[in-house]
Amino acid sequence: MDYEWKLDEDARKFAEENLKETEEKRTRFVAEIRSWYDENPEINGCRDADAIVPFLRGCKFDLERAKIKLRNYYKMRQETPQWFANRDPELEEIQELVNLGVFVPMRKLHENRLVVIIKTAAHDPGKHKQDDVFKAGKMILDVAAKEQESAQIYGVTAIFDMTGVSLGHARQLPPKVIKKAVFAWQNYHCRPKQLEFVNAPLYINVVLNVFKSFMSEKLKGRVRVHFKGQESLHQVIDKEVLPEEYGGTDGPLSEHITYWRDKLIEYKDWFKYDEQFKSKLD
Repeated sequence: MDYEWKLDEDARKFAEENLKETEEKRTRFVAEIRSWYDENPEINGCRDADAIVPFLRGCKFDLERAKIKLRNYYKMRQETPQWFANRDPELEEIQELVNLGVFVPMRKLHENRLVVIIKTAAHDPGKHKQDDVFKAGKMILDVAAKEQESAQIYGVTAIFDMTGVSLGHARQLPPKVIKKAVFAWQNYHCRPKQLEFVNAPLYINVVLNVFKSFMSEKLKGRVRVHFKGQESLHQVIDKEVLPEEYGGTDGPLSEHITYWRDKLIEYKDWFKYDEQFKSKLD
């Protein structure tokens, strides 16, 4: 399947100036990635242009970097079936976590970026698996990136709401799990441009230092902690993008949750199709 440009002229200009994306380069590089897949069948990557272009954008059309990221991404899908297998949006555990708001994209963009609220302690660690939390979040991100293609060009702003974080939640995130989570951020098809931590406990730096130990220097520089309520968050993200619970004006969070829960169901067949793409066992 070939790529069809659907965004506006401003996005085209931004992509050319900041990501080095042109129609000629996009067409040529997609063809080169497909040839590379032919030479490396163990990668077993999706050949659709819509699945390749986001990785080229995430690497600013550096073809060799994109190949590394694609190899890492499909290997991660093969090695982490608890996140990437049986991605049925109608599974009870997925529906439950979606309804709790573990990962909620906003309906409006901030500086053309997709904004997501991640409620890190919305789930019950005695009942819900952390792997299912990651699985639900990645399912929603995949759908949001397809629905809001501009996120591939301008990136993602993630708001981590730390309200209610307990020792039980912390125990679900030993260093080896944190390492996998950070690896996923750095090899996914959407670039995290802002990592905003709100309602943070005083010991947040202890937790963040573990995360940062696995981050690239560039990603470390995008982390910001907000200790003093929502006012400092509003200095970096427009209120009209945020739901009422975060001092915003775009309706209650429940409306956003319902919207994306329904969207996930719409993509049920796509999830089935997409599941086949993962590295083959050695």
